Amino acid sequence: MNTIHKILNAATLLASSIMIAFAILSLETELRLAVPLLVCTTAVIAILLSCALYFGERGRLAWSPTVILVVALLMRLLFLFAPPQLSDDIYRYLWDGSNTLSGTNPYAAAPSAVKPSPALAHVHSRINHPDYVTIYPPMAQVLFGGGAALGGSITGLKAFLVLIDIGLCALLIVLLKMLEMPLWRAVLYAWNPLPVLEIAGSGHVDGAGLALVMAAFYLLLHKRKTPGATASRSWPFLLSGALLACAGLVKLIPFVFAPVLLLLVPSGRRRYFFVSCAVTAVLLGALFMPHLANINSSLSAYANNWEFAGFAFNTLRTITRSGTIARLLLSVCFLLVLCVTTYILAREMKQPATLISRTLHALKACYVVVMAFLLLTPTLQPWYALTLATFLPFCAGPAGLVLCWAVFLTYQVQIPYFILGLWIENPFVTAAVFLAPVIAYLMSRFLKNKENPAEESDVVRRQRLTNIFGYHQSKTERKEQK
Repeated sequence: MNTIHKILNAATLLASSIMIAFAILSLETELRLAVPLLVCTTAVIAILLSCALYFGERGRLAWSPTVILVVALLMRLLFLFAPPQLSDDIYRYLWDGSNTLSGTNPYAAAPSAVKPSPALAHVHSRINHPDYVTIYPPMAQVLFGGGAALGGSITGLKAFLVLIDIGLCALLIVLLKMLEMPLWRAVLYAWNPLPVLEIAGSGHVDGAGLALVMAAFYLLLHKRKTPGATASRSWPFLLSGALLACAGLVKLIPFVFAPVLLLLVPSGRRRYFFVSCAVTAVLLGALFMPHLANINSSLSAYANNWEFAGFAFNTLRTITRSGTIARLLLSVCFLLVLCVTTYILAREMKQPATLISRTLHALKACYVVVMAFLLLTPTLQPWYALTLATFLPFCAGPAGLVLCWAVFLTYQVQIPYFILGLWIENPFVTAAVFLAPVIAYLMSRFLKNKENPAEESDVVRRQRLTNIFGYHQSKTERKEQK
């Protein structure tokens, strides 16, 4: 009983500390002028989450799913009603969504070529890069329309995206339970500064796409774990393929998970997954024809010209004296990582293993691919790391936790930009964002190799977690203990 009380007290203290840190940030009326406070406060939260991982893995603290979701919602409510400060992308979201609701194709013309209605004049004036046609894919437009329908306001759109994000938190808990992992690990995403500040604060749409990706994983895992279910049923594979297409048409990065998800599908059912993904993508694109082709010019400008906080890109461009060559080399490196990771995963999938083990290997592969993307991309906006944060509950490590915090360092550009209108990127900050996770990974490997005592096995570690916190041992583990 004393042990349980200690665990409850430690868990309450840690959750309260994280909530207080978020409350301090929410009191700032202008975060762009409080970037040092932002960096320090998020660093404290990241350290607290690292403590949660360390002590939680040793059975010294945990939270129930209800506590995790309630606290996650309260954290997001602190920033929901405040205007977006660190990013103005949501004004483009609301503009596109309002046009879609009114029957106007958002790909038809750039905002600068359109005279706004009085109701949208304030939104129109705050759109960034108004000379470009929207760069957001069709499923994102559907979500923008859904958010714009909630009153046509920034707060309504943010509330819609926060609701989806809370759904993602709940889905992560469900997946952790299905994978027989401790449920408290969901806090590594649910209480992470990235989704709280980038979705509830700035209203980024990335979380919605990631919810669709995790829903695809859920379908591939759930129906095959259900008693009496067989791989002969095709609809879970059809639906998971459709969800992947939807996710990729919110933000394009989820499409790189296609080979991983495909390997989770039984070989005789992969055609269903592939066809469903392709058909769904075509149908979504057809909703915005014939003007959808205009997105190509914006995507081309982004791919060829955009750059921010890309240390690997800056280094290669200095060496080669060519941005084009640097982008090409980085693209080749990323494709190489993707191919090697997929090949290794395919070999692991051929080994005799449970569905849980195979799914964990797949999630780890996604984690590796996202980490490579973030380190190699020429443009690293902080909210891009939301994809990595989503996989933290399953593959948490020092490098991932550090990178999900380090991206906040890039907001230093907001200070001169807000005061002087000058976008000045600090090369030392760019280097720090890249090197921080690399050093964290190398240090963790070094310390792990220096440890003499044998590591506690998963079975023994999980045995120490009590059912009061929502964790149940699998039949396989109970047999191993006997």
